[in-house]
Amino acid sequence: MNYDSPLEIRGTLARLGLSLHKRWGQNFLVNPQARQRIVELLGPDPEDTVWEVGPGLGCLTVLLLPKVRTLVAFEVDWGLVRFLESELVPQGGLVLVQGDVIKTWKGELDRRGAPQRVVGNLPYASASALIGDLAEANLRPPRMVFTVQRELAQRMTASPGSKAYSSFSVLTQVTYRVEACMELKAGSFYPPPEVSSSVVRLTPQLEVPQPSERSVFLRLVRVLFRSRRKTLWNNLLTGGFTAEGQEALLRDVLDAEGIDPRLRGEALEPGEFVRLADRLAALR
Repeated sequence: MNYDSPLEIRGTLARLGLSLHKRWGQNFLVNPQARQRIVELLGPDPEDTVWEVGPGLGCLTVLLLPKVRTLVAFEVDWGLVRFLESELVPQGGLVLVQGDVIKTWKGELDRRGAPQRVVGNLPYASASALIGDLAEANLRPPRMVFTVQRELAQRMTASPGSKAYSSFSVLTQVTYRVEACMELKAGSFYPPPEVSSSVVRLTPQLEVPQPSERSVFLRLVRVLFRSRRKTLWNNLLTGGFTAEGQEALLRDVLDAEGIDPRLRGEALEPGEFVRLADRLAALR
């Protein structure tokens, strides 16, 4: 089919008896230059296993299938799964996983192992949940390329102290090197969304050491952003990182890292979160 044509996409959906669901972020990429650029950013290899999140009618799928060994496509819409089964599965190399990707990706990881590439035009309502889920689990394939809402891309690349800097910023920047690669206007999609989009590329973070105990790091990030207006010291005291009466140990940890306890968590660099988490883990 002609993936550049909103008219043909609309006709295909009508023929299949399918209606679009806003909650699933079903906006099909009709910009052919953008699709080619996304594949270039992904850089698939013939021996790769690639995960595609939300293939829809297959506009990226058809470009990727000839370039990889296996393409695992996660699609929540059963009607679109049936279409892909009839149109693209016979070409070989395509594995369809029906259901919410947040609920199904770990099972696929257990069955097939980690992918070399991940790509997807992510639903705006669940993009941060999926990326956060991958980061918390420390899934770090060589390259991931996602189309997300521009505001989410700004959060992913935000600097300490900025309004957009959040626990999500720290989590993604510690786990991945995040690059904002391309802006996409609403007209690049059918139907056009009400927001602007950005294409981001994620590669494993090599400049920031990974936390020695990821569970402590994740809890620290949540605690320090839980009450943004409170000082780092007050959030740490109520976060359960030391036993009652051991506040001096906590102060020694901050002194050792040269961190002013009067600061707020949003002032810390991602690497400072890691180092602080490692020292707190050692206290236990």
